[in-house]
Amino acid sequence: MPYTPIVATLGYVLSPDRRRVLMIHRNARAHDHHLGKYNGLGGKLEPDEDVIAGMRREIVEEAGIDCTALTLRGTISWPGFGKHGEDWLGFLFLVTAFDGTPLTGNAEGTLEWVDRERLLELPLWDGDRHFLPLVFDDDPRPFHGVMPYRDGSMVSWKFSR
Repeated sequence: MPYTPIVATLGYVLSPDRRRVLMIHRNARAHDHHLGKYNGLGGKLEPDEDVIAGMRREIVEEAGIDCTALTLRGTISWPGFGKHGEDWLGFLFLVTAFDGTPLTGNAEGTLEWVDRERLLELPLWDGDRHFLPLVFDDDPRPFHGVMPYRDGSMVSWKFSR
């Protein structure tokens, strides 16, 4: 059977001093699959856009800022991650410059600047703890991972560079 995942972007916006990351605390919708968790910004790709255009659009929609410098840090295949077991394929970006002032929240939750060293202390998806260090490391090579989920829990994790 062919692999036909939902294609999405996920971005981590750094503050100008690079010490903090803009995260969304998913606390606005009672039936949100991500309720209570902190996430980077992003979402599904539209049929007529490339991944960078999709990342920029999502960050404008979710945070009200325009990305002026972003780097692809990696890709992750998430078989079974969706609310109903859908497969996802994500392109992960680090945003190092932007224009505008971020919103304080949106329809999904509150936007918060979080100290980079505190990221792993937040309520995150279990799998985020495995790939977030790769998003922020100094290795210039992008990583490419596979992280299957079953019944809302990560099953395994492997990646290549």
